[in-house]
Formats: sequence, structure tokens, C-alpha cells
Amino acid sequence: MLDRLDDLEREYAEVERSIADPAVIADQSRYADLSRRYRDLGELVVRLRDLRQANADLSIAREMYTEADAEDRDMLREEIDGAEAAIIRLDEEIKVLLLPKDPNDDRNVIVEIRGAEGGEEANLFARDLFEMYRSYASRLGWKFEIMEAQASDLGGFADVTFRVAGDGVWSRMKHEGGVHRVQRVPVTESQGRVHTSSAAVTVLPEADEVDVQLDMNELRIDVYRSSGPGGQSVNTTDSAVRVTHLPTGVVVAMQDEKSQIQNREKALRVLRSRLLQAEQDRQAAEASGARRAQTGGGGRSEKIRTYNFKENRLSDHRIGLTLYKLDKILGGELDEVVDALVADERATQLRDREG
Repeated sequence: MLDRLDDLEREYAEVERSIADPAVIADQSRYADLSRRYRDLGELVVRLRDLRQANADLSIAREMYTEADAEDRDMLREEIDGAEAAIIRLDEEIKVLLLPKDPNDDRNVIVEIRGAEGGEEANLFARDLFEMYRSYASRLGWKFEIMEAQASDLGGFADVTFRVAGDGVWSRMKHEGGVHRVQRVPVTESQGRVHTSSAAVTVLPEADEVDVQLDMNELRIDVYRSSGPGGQSVNTTDSAVRVTHLPTGVVVAMQDEKSQIQNREKALRVLRSRLLQAEQDRQAAEASGARRAQTGGGGRSEKIRTYNFKENRLSDHRIGLTLYKLDKILGGELDEVVDALVADERATQLRDREG
């Protein structure tokens, strides 16, 4: 790894000069790309320099140890042990930093949640998940924007779409996509029996206009009046918008805003993100020979996670994680779950690289 340090230090210095160039600063897209590269290289270069210093310290300590008397050897042994431990730690950190970057790591996300199996209880659970993510975003200082919400009769969400923006959003939210299962006594249950329901979560990397070029000739745009729970009209004007992408059949509907123009813009943003995800899934399928859909059909058998209220338990079935703090997790304390998923992803990447 140390053989790469000279090359990385040269690239780091070159990028540092580039981001100070007025011509680069004027090109916001290039400046943003170089700034991200500068940040990534900075983390790597610092650790590589520390690794070089730790190796040097180890070499000196070992040399002194062979010439030292018994009184000094204990102190030098501590220095040797410390340097060896630092080398192992830095080596692992560098391996992680050298892993291929997820192309979406710097993107914001659009999240869609819909009640799946379980009727009105599934819709109420969809709202619980929505509130969990909103609280989590608030804890991390992320921007949270509701794009579309279809309320159910008892105050849940038949479906809800929102945008989350901030540092590291994709890397920490991407594992949330899938079917989430809840086990609890519904408010509609008079006998006190535990029911099982589910909600489906889809996490999309937000696409920019430059990422997905939409041909307006390939879109069918319909307008209609907004409706609330039970289908009642909540607007006297045709402000709701439904956009259909004719080549793929993807449909996005928005009605949350009073303005038809605003609903149309939101629908196009979600459409771009869905098309970007579909293209990335297609490319991944070609590379791996298989594709696992995030939400499937919304069935309980496809669950990624279970929320058991009676036991105050959350279980993530992908990594075998069980935590007895469901109340805190639903309150937005999601880091322990997310950290475990990120660590598992990195471990898998390292195994694949070394294998």
C-alpha cells in the first residue's frame, strides 16, 4: 500500500491546486466533483502517511530493542506492540477506503413507503416508518421534504413519498429498501390479538436532469382533481398530475401541492429517479446475472426486517441483528442498525475482493 502513497500524494496536490483555480470554481459541476475527490483522497493520504510513520516507528523500536538492556526492553516492547497494533488498524481502514465507491454515494434520496399486506394496519405502520425516518433525518441534520402523501381513513399512509438531502444520505438510507413487517395488536383489534402486517419501502437515488434526459414526446401527462381519504375531492381545480413514461410504463402521480406546475415538477423528479434506479438495476443485473428487487410484491415472506411491539424488538433478517429497543429506534435512533448494515456491506466487499 505504501507504494501507492507517492502517486496519491501527487494527485492530492494536483487536485488541491485545481480547486483553487478560478476557472474551476466557476464550473460548479467540476468543482463539486473535484471537491469530493479531494475529500476522499485526503482521508486516504492521511492514513497512508500514518501507516508509513507507524512502520518507521516499528523499525526503529525493533532495532533499539536488540541493543537495549533489560531495564529498557519493557518500554520498547510496549512501543513495538503499539506500532504493530496501529499498522493492523490502519491497514484495515485503508482497505475500506480503497473499496470501489458506490456511484450514488453523493446523491440525495427519494423514499416511497406504501402500506402492503394488512389493510388499514399496514397503512398505520407505513406512517410509523415515515415518522421514524423523519426523526432520523432531523437527528442527522438532513433536509426532509414531503413530496406526496395519500392519507388513509384512520390517519395512516396508503403511500407517501419524501425527499431526504444531506451528507451521506444515500450511503445510510440505501439499506432501508425492502419489505418491513410489524407484529402488534392493531387499534382496530377488539380481542387483543397480535396481527402481522407489512409496508414496502423503496429508496431511490435522486436523479438530476443531466442524469436522465426526458423526451417530452414520450410522456403522457394527465391532470385531475385532488382527492383525500376515501376518495373525496379536496380541490376544486385540476391541480393533480399523473405522468406516464410511455416507453417503460412507469407512472408517477402527484397531488400534494395546490399548483399544477409544482405537482408536475415533483412528478418529473420522481420519474427521473425511478428511471435512474431502473437503469442501474439493469446494469447490475447484467454484471451479476441476477437482480433482487427491493420491495417485491410486498408480501411478508420477502421481509427484510421485523418490528415486534410486544417484545420491543427489532430484527434485521439480512444480517441476523436483533435489538430490544424498538421504541427508541422508531423515535429516530436508527444509527446502530444502519452502522451494522454498512459494516456488513464493507465486510462483504472485502471478502469479494480478497476472494
